[in-house]
Amino acid sequence: MSSTEDLDYPQTILEYNSGFLVSKVMFTACELGVFDLLLESGGPLSSDAIAAHLGTSTTGMERLLDACVGLKLLAVELTQEGALYRNTEISNIYLTKSSPKSQYHIMMYYSNTVYLCWHYLADAVREGRNQYERAFGVSSKDPFGAMYRSEEEMLKFMAGQNSVWSICGRDVLAAFDLSPFRQICDLGGGGGALARECVSLYPNSTVTIYDLPKVMQVAKEQFIPPEEHRITFHEGDFFKDSIPEAELYILSKILHDWEDDKCRQLLAKVHKACKPGGGVLLVESLLNEDKSGPLETQLYSMNMLVQTEGKERTAAEYSKLLEAAGFGEVQVKRTGKLYDAVLGRK
Repeated sequence: MSSTEDLDYPQTILEYNSGFLVSKVMFTACELGVFDLLLESGGPLSSDAIAAHLGTSTTGMERLLDACVGLKLLAVELTQEGALYRNTEISNIYLTKSSPKSQYHIMMYYSNTVYLCWHYLADAVREGRNQYERAFGVSSKDPFGAMYRSEEEMLKFMAGQNSVWSICGRDVLAAFDLSPFRQICDLGGGGGALARECVSLYPNSTVTIYDLPKVMQVAKEQFIPPEEHRITFHEGDFFKDSIPEAELYILSKILHDWEDDKCRQLLAKVHKACKPGGGVLLVESLLNEDKSGPLETQLYSMNMLVQTEGKERTAAEYSKLLEAAGFGEVQVKRTGKLYDAVLGRK
């Protein structure tokens, strides 16, 4: 290709083309423990020392570290002894396992599970369904049966979701004043990170986490400390079993997993169980009304295609679902972050 053709080649296309490479560099550095080692070392280390500690090749590690410097995930200092690497602030906060705001688990879930489904994106577009059968050899008819195909996979998913709420949970829970609601039910609450944020923000409220029995068992054993008495558990399948009475129901990243008919079915059950004057809080990533963005939400919607039966929606689409179930006074709050809040009242 000539230099003229190079200049005509759009920079954005080049950047899009390298997007996969960028995320894989970050995922690999997390997986190998680069950021954890540099945090624990208490000071900068050479590429040889990092490679020796982590049991990798020196040539491969040096290239990985330099790529992380380019991504501003690491900083490098050139000394007489050679290059020394250290974490940047963003890596210490979000990429080390020990940080309260660590995103390590969701990154590992993306790297080892989501990426394998995305390998079959063209098939998903052709067929209009998720790709668990091709990616993992399991039935695609039950998305969560596929997601929870082993205890290890279920634990990875739950830990990944918890890491998301560690940085996004407070924004969506503070979007509306939820203090009048004392009895809250977190439907599909998984590992309980959002429930913990909720009782922290609203200490006079109690939260019941409702989820599948095997999910509740892991939540009790791994994620919710026994001394947290404001959080209780209710086992069940919200499509098949009864839903406990509450003043407020939180559905965080639930409706985007399902097609419209199932959403209407679930919301109707919620409305029936909800106390008069109560409500439902939807936590979702909202598309613009013309679906022109945000890009992150458009990409999440593609992810729903390869992993679930659902899609991302606009605020108007969620409002319509709520109103069809009998909820009124629907309010929408965009947080300016990844997830937004929609509140409907009974």
